[in-house]
Amino acid sequence: MVIGNGLIAKRFASFCDDERFLVFASGVSNSFDAPTTAFEREKKLLSDTLKTNQAKLLVYFSTCSINDKSMLESAYVQHKINVEKYIIANHNPYLIFRLTNPVGNSSNTHTVVNYFIKNITERHPFEVWQHATRNIIDIDDMYLICNEIIRQNLFTNSIISIANPESYSVPFIVETIEKHFGIKGNYTLAAKGDGPVIDISAIRPLFRKFNINFDQHYLSKVLQKYFPR
Repeated sequence: MVIGNGLIAKRFASFCDDERFLVFASGVSNSFDAPTTAFEREKKLLSDTLKTNQAKLLVYFSTCSINDKSMLESAYVQHKINVEKYIIANHNPYLIFRLTNPVGNSSNTHTVVNYFIKNITERHPFEVWQHATRNIIDIDDMYLICNEIIRQNLFTNSIISIANPESYSVPFIVETIEKHFGIKGNYTLAAKGDGPVIDISAIRPLFRKFNINFDQHYLSKVLQKYFPR
């Protein structure tokens, strides 16, 4: 069973007819500019869904931004913290995946990569946080890891971070997108920002199992895969 219709929900479509699992992938499309009512709707949908699916393994997608000091007080991160606490107190069994920034075929312009691509290719002025880092992962790689954890009953009743071993500086992400499209962005640098500290020690063996290569060309390869020029 899958709840949601966005990028993550579509990638986990193989779980739609499997009644052992409840994959809850319904969230707000613009996580940092959403009204409080949007978070309340997500929480209510989760609560209502759990009432009729008590025996299923709940798979919930949270955020690694919980570990980013610059984002900790945001409404989105506080919402995710509250939902994590609610799940732990009210449902068994569960898996909470804290995600970074999965990239795939999505028209949502509020994701990190899509936001920069839109502004660069359309030559809109934007601000680049000089000291910020963002963690980028191919949604197919994310899926491989999550699917293995779910199907093999690993880490049940745990919170697991799913991320690239390397976070990229925002200037580097912007420069890589500029090189990919051959377009110079219209942006100014701001001396601010931070990044999450992500512990992925639990899933490193899965990187090796599936031969996921997070080399120095990883970001460029993700752009080539999903954003052909």
